[in-house]
Amino acid sequence: MDLVSYIEFLVKSIAALPEMIRVEEIGRDENSIQIAVLIKESDMGAVIGRNGNTAKAIRTMAQTYSNLHDKKRVKINIESF
Repeated sequence: MDLVSYIEFLVKSIAALPEMIRVEEIGRDENSIQIAVLIKESDMGAVIGRNGNTAKAIRTMAQTYSNLHDKKRVKINIESF
């Protein structure tokens, strides 16, 4: 499982409409990877969480995954459509 698939699994596990989730890599350089997470507006509250705690947990888990595999810094942008 690659990083994008892992993040997609995490977000789909939380969302009420998992079939509407899109996760894609939007950029990469030698030290970092940028990931875009696109979700329905109705799922935004669940994925972000109170005070951003759920989004923070997703970012922490993604960074831990990256540290175990390719040692790059992970930046995740969560946006609605």
